[in-house]
Amino acid sequence: MTTLVIGARGSIGRHVVDQLLAAGEQVRASARDPEAAGLPENVSVVAADLTKPDTVRAALTGVRKVFLYAPSGGMGAFVEAASDADLDRVVLLSSGSVLLPGAVGNAIAEEHRAVEHQLTESGLPWTPIRPLVLATNNLAWADSIRATGTVPLFRPNGTSAPVHERDVAAVAVAALTGSSDGYADRILTGPQLLSQREQVELIGTALGRDLTVTELSETQARARFGQFGTAPATIDAIIQFIAASDDGRSVITDTVERVLGRPALSFGEWAHEHAADF
Repeated sequence: MTTLVIGARGSIGRHVVDQLLAAGEQVRASARDPEAAGLPENVSVVAADLTKPDTVRAALTGVRKVFLYAPSGGMGAFVEAASDADLDRVVLLSSGSVLLPGAVGNAIAEEHRAVEHQLTESGLPWTPIRPLVLATNNLAWADSIRATGTVPLFRPNGTSAPVHERDVAAVAVAALTGSSDGYADRILTGPQLLSQREQVELIGTALGRDLTVTELSETQARARFGQFGTAPATIDAIIQFIAASDDGRSVITDTVERVLGRPALSFGEWAHEHAADF
């Protein structure tokens, strides 16, 4: 039974590919440029674009299971193509924010809710995977760390429980193989609430360097996020999440451990694995 991994070159998708292969599964991956995919030789790579139903339809030929990210443009093209396929399961990488009562109206949460709604309305058999804060988000600090050893942060004492991308992939693989349906409505987090300041310290420990933190005002933070071309509504959403994390509204769950039967990977482990990125 073949599984199609859409977004196989992403930080989570690549782990999904590797973990499926380790489990003896047949894997097909989609990429806009198959020649540049850089995936293992035993993975068939096809060209697919989630905005073009014909390319998705071709990629789904002979496929029974699919993993994909929630696309920013919605699920219309995928649903159109998948309606003609004989799929047993679609596993969607969504966001834990859709389950937070305080995130109603938040642009990031609403975008993911809209994608989930499209899948529900489609009638396809699907399962959401809902990480809240990905540890890989902190790779955005890498340029500043390399350049100055300083990380400018809005509300640096705000806490979160970043989840390792390898754990997110492992939960997705469990869903693809049918072993985690009971936790589809649960948020995924890492095992420990840490302030942004503590996360910087753990990256410094992994690097063997003393790193410093400078605090940004909300105006400065908005300007900084805007430098990366982030939409104003998304900046509002980020500010809202960070403010909530500093107001004692952070979420931590044991979902990863309950699904995988082992402790979730720590942020310190993530930092050591990614030290070269900083």
